[in-house]
Amino acid sequence: MNSLFEMFSYAFMQRALAAGVLISICAALVGVSLVLRKNSMIGDGLSHVAFGAFAVATVCSFAPIWFALPVVVAVSFFILRLSGNKRVNGDAVIALLSASSLAIGVMAISLFKGVNIDLNSYLFGSVLSISWSDVCLSLVLTVAIVSLYIFAHNRIFAITFDPDFAKAIGIKTNFYDAIFAITCSLVVVLGMKLLGALLISSLIIFPTLIAMQFSKSFGRVVIWAVLVSVINYLLGLVVSYLANSPTGATVVIVNLVVLISSYLFRRITAK
Repeated sequence: MNSLFEMFSYAFMQRALAAGVLISICAALVGVSLVLRKNSMIGDGLSHVAFGAFAVATVCSFAPIWFALPVVVAVSFFILRLSGNKRVNGDAVIALLSASSLAIGVMAISLFKGVNIDLNSYLFGSVLSISWSDVCLSLVLTVAIVSLYIFAHNRIFAITFDPDFAKAIGIKTNFYDAIFAITCSLVVVLGMKLLGALLISSLIIFPTLIAMQFSKSFGRVVIWAVLVSVINYLLGLVVSYLANSPTGATVVIVNLVVLISSYLFRRITAK
């Protein structure tokens, strides 16, 4: 208990706690729809694009978040548009963008060696980089996404499981696709500071996969995913502090352990 009190007496840990919980909620909500629509790799692709944008913004002395956000949003629209094109393999496009963006980011950093850039913090995240402005942005994003799920739950359900039917009954699927593209981009850009470009997609994917071990109802999966995401982040944050391990990697490992445990538990109890 003394270690926990000491841990949260530091301002950077308070910021990491607040921002992490809020981003975990957002990532879980966005992740439910992406995973069930089999678009979960979009988050991974956008995280690599965000890394490239962050690197370019840093060497050009731009504000990283405000430069990366429109870039990532534009790419997310591009990916969603291509995913509806049967002639183009969406996974191939995401893989191409991921590799290209990483290459651009690393090249930009290597060409400007005089710029003070911590490459590891971009790739794997750093709780020290979280500011109160990031917390405020995370709060606004959380309120927006939670409100969307509360007031448009039925529409999101229809779009997630049968977009053609949703479009036939008058739901503006393109509008909601745009909303998800923007919210996913925001989650990736803000979450990159916590978990980094290589790990942020896990915060989107793991909670939904774990929640699906406990329930098959869409509403319950959403609730379970949010709870699991927040609890696992808190566990990862505490363990990383006590064990002096990287926060992003620890959070991912906690999610992995919980996923494997929940899968085994379901298999055992089903017999």
